[in-house]
Amino acid sequence: MNVEEQIKLAVEALDDAKAKDIEVLDVKNISNVTDAMVIATGTSSTHARSCANKVSVAFKEIELPPIGIEGEDEGQWVLLDLGDVIVHVMQAEAREFYALEKLWGGQEA
Repeated sequence: MNVEEQIKLAVEALDDAKAKDIEVLDVKNISNVTDAMVIATGTSSTHARSCANKVSVAFKEIELPPIGIEGEDEGQWVLLDLGDVIVHVMQAEAREFYALEKLWGGQEA
């Protein structure tokens, strides 16, 4: 599965989970860790965990389970490492504070 298909699957899973403000950043020219970041907002810690879980399940179903998942306990910022794509599901306050879109300065994919 190529990067574009992985992005599409992640975005669809987040959309199904009713994540807010889903953005995709193309970071392949500025990162040697990943090609793209998908950033979304969860409305609560429970919602953020649920959104991240939806992505995790979608990738497990196609036999590409996440390499790692961080932040599930707190739910303020849940990160899923899918290899070529990293998914960040954050509550609004954390998303505003860390401003990943500005930090990475990536191009929208």
